[in-house]
Amino acid sequence: MTLATYTKEFSYNLRLAYPIILGMLGHTIVGIVDNVMVGKLGPTELAAVSLANSFVFIAMSLGIGFSTAITPLAAEADGEKNIEKGRSVFHHGLYLCTVLGFSLFVLVFFAKQLITFMGQPDHVVELSKPYLDIVAFSLIPLIMFQGYKQFADGMSETKYAMWATILGNVVNVVLNYLFIYGIWIFPKLGIVGAAVGTIASRFVMLGFMHYKMQRKAKFHPFFEGFSLKEIKKEMNLKIIRLGGPSSMQMFFEVGLFTGAVWLSGTIGVANQAANQIALSLASFTFMFAMGLSVAATIRVGNQKGLGDFRKMKIVAYSIFLLAVLLEIGFALIFVLFHEQMPKIFVNMDSLTDLTANTEVVSIASQLLLVAAVFQISDGIQVVVLGALRGLQDAKVPMYITFVAYWIVGFPVSIYLGLYTNLKAVGIWIGLLSGLTTAALFLYIRFLKLTKQLILEKH
Repeated sequence: MTLATYTKEFSYNLRLAYPIILGMLGHTIVGIVDNVMVGKLGPTELAAVSLANSFVFIAMSLGIGFSTAITPLAAEADGEKNIEKGRSVFHHGLYLCTVLGFSLFVLVFFAKQLITFMGQPDHVVELSKPYLDIVAFSLIPLIMFQGYKQFADGMSETKYAMWATILGNVVNVVLNYLFIYGIWIFPKLGIVGAAVGTIASRFVMLGFMHYKMQRKAKFHPFFEGFSLKEIKKEMNLKIIRLGGPSSMQMFFEVGLFTGAVWLSGTIGVANQAANQIALSLASFTFMFAMGLSVAATIRVGNQKGLGDFRKMKIVAYSIFLLAVLLEIGFALIFVLFHEQMPKIFVNMDSLTDLTANTEVVSIASQLLLVAAVFQISDGIQVVVLGALRGLQDAKVPMYITFVAYWIVGFPVSIYLGLYTNLKAVGIWIGLLSGLTTAALFLYIRFLKLTKQLILEKH
């Protein structure tokens, strides 16, 4: 194999992935917009949103992770040209995502009392609770939206979710502006205004996705015959067996980053606010790799349906290479602009908060240097995970991610963050060690499985 064997796949990979990337960026931009707008209110408000979102992100990771099971099953059905199988995947996936969305809202609503016992500053805790209640309810439309999105992605129709997310972002920004600051006739709600923008935007996304898919002729056969009586235990279990481990994989990674938020909060408000800024920027660039990961799931799933495992390996490696090149580019941007980028998130003109904001910017700029290094590890682990998901291999990757993040990564974060002078930087070195471990062992797993499949075929 020459390099050209892989690079000639780049254009198709990007055509498939760019709507997914833009859609993923939309989710992240909702968070970044909230952080920028709330950050102008002060460091305490930013820390409160960070704390509340840490709870929601854990629940969201379970829901989104579970929904990713729909994509490889839809891609396999599409590869086989099996309409009946595709319809079953769509109906059962949407049913399970709806049930899960309601369940996660209830879970977060009652779990919010745990914030009080987490060693966070009291004023930050009190500010975060009303915001958390509203954003938790937005999990219902969000996870339902994921049911539609993942099926459309699996059918290689990746643009609908992109447009839905762009529309959702416009709604979010407008409502944030009106309700956070109390513009015109609207009440000034502060951080609760940011929550109102988030929930409204997610209902808009869900409505748009349903409308567009129902109008597309390609999807007409899949909308037919939906009935709760047709929901079968066997198909539910098939999705759950794939979705359960997938949700845990995402939970382990998001849990690691959430743990970083909580550890930063115990060190102080400035460290927590800096952590949130760096995390927002790192999450933005991560979405490019995440989009390529979904492309890997779709293309590997298609080739699995066709039974062409040699082509599948070429496709997967082309996506791995593309992800590495992209993440190296982002790493260079982080290194070059690590001092300038955090200033976007704070009000450096406020004399009242100048000292606090200067400290936040200083810590965040150091964190971005660490983030520059882990861009590459993070990119590799997520695209390989996507390829493994396309093979419908979920259980072993779940164990790998658990060990990488919670046996390797988090203990390093605790030790360096709490017991050395590195503080927030030490926490992020722990993140780097966990991501690098995951990238290495997931890649070894993919090598082993593809070798087995090719040998069995030939």
